[in-house]
Amino acid sequence: MRRSSTLLLSLAVVGGLTGALPATASAQGRQDIPQSHPLWANAQAKVADTAPASKLSFRVYLNQRDNAGAEALAQAVSDPDSRTYRQYLSPDQVRDRFAASDATVNAVKAWLTGSGFSIGDIPSNRAYVEATGTADQTQKAFDVKLAKYKVKGQTLRAADKNLSVPANLANDVLGVVGVDQATNLFKPDHATGAATPADVPPGPGFRNARPCSAYYGEKIDTTDPAYNGQHLPYAPCGYTPAQLRSAYGVDKVGADGKGTTIAIVDAFASPTIYSDASTYAKKNDPAHPLKASQFKQHVFPANPVLEPPDQCDAAGWYGEETLDVEAAHGLAPGADILYVGGESCEDNALDVALNYVIAGHKADIVSNSYGDTGEDIPADEVKVFNQISLQAVLEGIGVYFSSGDNGDEVARLGTPSPDFSASAPWITAVGGTSIAIGKDGKRIFETGWETSKSTLTNGVYGPAAYTSGSGGGTSRLFEQPFYQKGVVPDALSTKNQVGHKKGRVVPDISAVGDPNTGFLVGQTQTFPDGAYYDQYRIGGTSLASPVFAGIMAVADSFDHFHHGFINPVIYKLTSRTAAISDVKHVDAAVERVDYANSVDASDGLLTSVRTLDYQGLTIHTTPGYDDVTGLGTPNGLLFLLLV
Repeated sequence: MRRSSTLLLSLAVVGGLTGALPATASAQGRQDIPQSHPLWANAQAKVADTAPASKLSFRVYLNQRDNAGAEALAQAVSDPDSRTYRQYLSPDQVRDRFAASDATVNAVKAWLTGSGFSIGDIPSNRAYVEATGTADQTQKAFDVKLAKYKVKGQTLRAADKNLSVPANLANDVLGVVGVDQATNLFKPDHATGAATPADVPPGPGFRNARPCSAYYGEKIDTTDPAYNGQHLPYAPCGYTPAQLRSAYGVDKVGADGKGTTIAIVDAFASPTIYSDASTYAKKNDPAHPLKASQFKQHVFPANPVLEPPDQCDAAGWYGEETLDVEAAHGLAPGADILYVGGESCEDNALDVALNYVIAGHKADIVSNSYGDTGEDIPADEVKVFNQISLQAVLEGIGVYFSSGDNGDEVARLGTPSPDFSASAPWITAVGGTSIAIGKDGKRIFETGWETSKSTLTNGVYGPAAYTSGSGGGTSRLFEQPFYQKGVVPDALSTKNQVGHKKGRVVPDISAVGDPNTGFLVGQTQTFPDGAYYDQYRIGGTSLASPVFAGIMAVADSFDHFHHGFINPVIYKLTSRTAAISDVKHVDAAVERVDYANSVDASDGLLTSVRTLDYQGLTIHTTPGYDDVTGLGTPNGLLFLLLV
């Protein structure tokens, strides 16, 4: 059996797929946790010592037993050429065969309680032991000094060296998350405000200006100057669920996702989510209401000892949740929806929310519309995430992540990179497309989503500038996984690599993402005249992931089984069938009109041209596999029959 393994590079050595790195000796009777000291926590950046009595919570993540065996089995249950294909394990079987033993958990608990900590959550899969105590207790337990350091405009807590643990526990500890505040630097997109979730009203109102089109090409702008010699169609007002079901060929297959549960993981929870999503369905898809029995929600309460106060834009996450729920239900109106909200927008909180779903097999499909910028992620976080996602594969749970909305991240990072967690090997990364849906509900064309904007000023269009697009590129963290071998071109897999090594390339597959050919969403928002429900067009790979998750829920009910981790299947499909439509470059653009103040025409209108597949990046839509759209998009009934 070939096994996927991690690529060990410079400052980010990853052990999640191949087991923890060997610990090194520290003080007598102790061993270091490798790479548990952030490089930014140095003497030059130190601001102050951490107050000994200050409170903190952390999680000690535990190594699973027989990691190599878990990897081999994960490949076997997901590879259609294997004798044990789709012979998934139950959560109890995963726990009994691979999870840390009761003896290990008890030993870690005994060490922590003996060090003065109170013990918190221990999930059913024994992934971690949560503890709360003082900074002084933490310093003594891990043999470090805690201090405050100035880094990237923030003042964050960290230790002065690698954490260490008693030598008899060293082989059992995967990593420790929460002693330092490194994850504050890696909050997924949306984490930009300063409000806390308890006191956040609905977000500021937003509406799309008119004119816009009910379908692609319905209205042509003949009043403004031609762009490159062409009068362009106005952007769609926002596609409805019926239009997307038709375009992706899942509207007349006799299956609607019934019998499958889609979990959606985000941060926090919108106080109006069920009201908004059910109102949206009644208005835009009346034959497919969102019944109360179809929707459940589990939200992790905020941790009172988090320091500093969480800096997430909760209202922005309300919009994310609304999009995810309405899109998933729109594509799979018969599926059950479980929303799981993390206590904050930080990676470690979202990991806990994801682990909750996986540990109890709460869903068959998980859609995650968030991600970090690039892959410069703490090693502990990468190891923890990989272990959680590996368990999902063993249980037959499909985990989908948005590939990102900033192309190859050159604009933000200066160098090309895919985003984590989309770049992880045991999940399916979903990229974005621009889609033209005609009056009959059929696809006119679909191309890669990479947008540029040319603003009309005094009758003249300005230069085109990149705004956003489907995330993609070649990982520096992860080697090429077994399912990409022989399919992803070497020219892509060897990008960003040293020597002749090959890396994991993102994305795997795609669906509609471009907000200029986006989805109509309904949400309670705050307008100048009050807070109430209204509708607007939105996109991003935050749309692509729940759309594809919905399509997979339909595939589950159509095929009468749960597909689990689909990457090995779809990479085999693309070379021998038409089940996946190859997405190719199309020269196309739309005219877009926006309110200057985002809600009405009182402050004027802004007109611009948005190209649909801008070519000025280092990733490109090409025939065959590419790093904008991956393998392509699902091709209706053929996809459902063969996946």
